[in-house]
Order: sequence, then C-alpha cells, then structure tokens
Amino acid sequence: MASRERTRSRKKVRRKLTLEQRVLVLALAAGLIGVIVSTVLILLDDYTLKTALTLLFLIYATWIGFAVATRNAIMRPLQTLSNIQSALREGDYSIRLHATRSENDSLSELVHEVNALSDSLREQRLGALEASALLRKIMSEIDVAIFAFDENQRLRLVNRSGERLLGLTAERAIGRTAVELELDDVLASEPQSTMERQFPGASGRWGIRRSDFRQGGIRHELVVVSDLSRALREEERQAWQRLVRVLAHELNNSLAPVQSIASSLDTILRSTPRPADWEDDVQKGVRVISDRAESLGRFMRDYARLARLPKPQPRPLRLLASLERIATLETRVPVKLIPGPDLMIEFDPDQFEQLMINVLKNAAEASLESKGSVELGWEVRHQSVVVFVRDEGPGILNPSNLFVPFFTTKPGGAGIGLALSRQIAEAHGGTLNLHNRRDTQGCEAALYIVKSDSTNKEQASSND
Repeated sequence: MASRERTRSRKKVRRKLTLEQRVLVLALAAGLIGVIVSTVLILLDDYTLKTALTLLFLIYATWIGFAVATRNAIMRPLQTLSNIQSALREGDYSIRLHATRSENDSLSELVHEVNALSDSLREQRLGALEASALLRKIMSEIDVAIFAFDENQRLRLVNRSGERLLGLTAERAIGRTAVELELDDVLASEPQSTMERQFPGASGRWGIRRSDFRQGGIRHELVVVSDLSRALREEERQAWQRLVRVLAHELNNSLAPVQSIASSLDTILRSTPRPADWEDDVQKGVRVISDRAESLGRFMRDYARLARLPKPQPRPLRLLASLERIATLETRVPVKLIPGPDLMIEFDPDQFEQLMINVLKNAAEASLESKGSVELGWEVRHQSVVVFVRDEGPGILNPSNLFVPFFTTKPGGAGIGLALSRQIAEAHGGTLNLHNRRDTQGCEAALYIVKSDSTNKEQASSND
C-alpha cells in the first residue's frame, strides 16, 4: 500500500511539472551521479577548505549551466515553432524558419515541413481569395437573382439582380425574414419549379431553383430566381424573324416574276397594233404565272404540313421488322442493313417510318453523286437506342443550316425533310443529329431514342 501511495504522489508531482521543468530536471539528473561522486572525492581528499569550495563551486556551476543550456536548446525551437503555428493560425504566412547547419537532424526536417506547410497554406489562401473574388464578380454581374437564407429563413446574401427584384438595397434587405421580403412562397416551392407572380421590382414567369449548403456548420438555403419571360420573348422574337425571312423569300421568288410577266402582258395588250406573235407571248406569260402560283401553293402546303404535325401515338415497335421494310423502299442505291439487338422501342409507327424515309432519302441522294451505298442499322449506346444511316456522299458543307425549314441545296427540294424529322424525334423525347463521318467520306444521321422499360426487358431477354 505504501508503495502505491508513493507511486501516486510521484505521478501527481510529474503532472504538475511543465515540459520546461521536466527537461531541466532530467538534465540535472543526467549529471547528478557525476556531481555526487566528484563531491565525495573532493571532500575525502586532502584539499584545503578554500580549494575544496572552489572546486565544488566550479563543478556545481558547470553542472547547472549545462542543464540550463540543455533545457534552452530544446525549448527555444519548440517556442519558435509554437509562435510560427500561432502566426499561421492568424493567417500570417510571411514568417519562415531557418534550418540548422546540419540538414540531416530531426529539427531541420521539422523546420522544412513547417515552411512547406506555410507555403501550401499561403497558396491555398491566395487561391481561395481569387476564387472568392471571381465568385463575387460573377454573382454581381449574372442576370439571375440569387438569395441565401439561414436556418431561420433570414436573408444572408443577395446579388444585384436580387436587389433589383426586391426593390431594396443589400444593406436594407439582409437580415430580414422571407416573410418580410414576400419570398416565403418561393422558399416553400419545389426545388425546381416555375411560377407566375409579381415581385416589387418586376413581374412575369419565373424559374425557381433551390438547394441546400452549409456555412460554418449551419444549414443555409440557396434560391436562384431566373426570368423565363425574357428568354421566351427572345425565342419568340427570333422565331418570328426566321418565319418572316422564309415567307418573304418564298413570296418574293414567286411574286417578282409574276409581277414582271403581268407588266409585260399589260404592255402587249395595250399596244396598237399588237405584235404578230403576241398570242404566243401571252400564252407563255400565263404559263409562267400558273407555274409560280403552283410553286407558291406547294410552299404553303409544305409549311402547313410542318406546322400541323399530329400528336404522336407511341406504341411498341420492333426495330428489325420496321427497318427491313423501310430499307426495301429505297431502290436507287444499295442499302445495307446492319442489324443490332432485337429490340422493341416506344414510337409512333407512322411517324417513325416518315422520319426514316426522309433521312434515308437524303442519304441515297448524297450517295448517288459518288455512286456509293447506304448503311442502315441500330445499336445501344449507354441509355439510348441509336438508329443510324450512313452514306458515302460528299458530306455536310454547311451544318448550321441543316435543320432550318425550307433551306435546301437540292434543285426542286422543299427543305422541310430534316426539320420535320427532327420535330418528330423531339416529340418522342429523342434527338436527331447529323455529322460527317470520321473514318471515311460521307455523313451519318443518328436518331437517339431513350430506352423504355419494354426495351430493357426485350434486351434482357435477348441476352438470356
């Protein structure tokens, strides 16, 4: 029991001592035996009192001096490192440590690591400051309203567009609740939604995007409000401009010669005496007027066909049988069928056939120029079924006008085939793309169709 009590008392004493004191005690303990032996030998030897005291003073002074020097040699670098760490914590990365002369000791390695840490923190801080400045610049210039609310639904962040939307400056808006700012319905909406409402600074149709983030461990909510009305108006304006240009071009192509011929015929009929061949000129003029009227009528019928595409009625459609039948309809060039997995897709059969006939017709006409062939097939890419048509023609020369209605480079072409085909594809949730082939000359048209449940089941059964 007594030994246990002594052990406990030693532990208590050790706990009370600081690291600096423990180092000093250990340094003194290291030389204690030598000092005791030296003291005993001096006292037992035949020295005068003055000589003995002088020797003992030198021994004890040297012992204590070396112990203190040992303590300082250990504690001063640690204190310097502590100060460096404090400076790093405060964000001061300009202070650097100098290594000792020996580059292989532990202290030099520690100094090197601290300097490397300081450099890394300085670079990270500089990158964070630059990223923060860029983010603030983007937020101030972006043309959507951005709000950030804390867990109590108090506004903590707003950009310039948000200020205009609220009709308040950031200084007056920050700190107010969503109810006070009349944004409580925005916070209560779905994470992705649209709403029609009037804000203090503007009104119209708005797109709402909400998401959560944490700052300082506290949950915040980010709300992005974008003006959909402006984008819709811009799209509508561009659509009207394209429509007017197309209509003006086609009407001018038909009305200009009709006006010219009508003026010539009026001159002939008013002249006296009339020319000998005036009847032939009148007949030719009437035929030109009739041809142009018929051409204008075809244009209007084609436009009505493009504008009145019926709503699709998708149902299960087997690709193999459908494409085999479509391939037999083109007889001008050889059509090679490259079958893929035996799949079912959800598509309106009539509109699928119309789309593929248009694309196959374009491919055949392109291959006629080089006397090549056409490949028709399908494959599965990721989550889509891709139906492709590859030709060996000259390729796409002007890809920007591919899907522009009534734009065509073919003599007598209507220019609605590809536009109508893309419209059919998008009505079924897919896309239609055309691009030049990389491996050889020609073009590839790819119809992307999202795989449905029936397609997945069919593919799984075929794999089994």
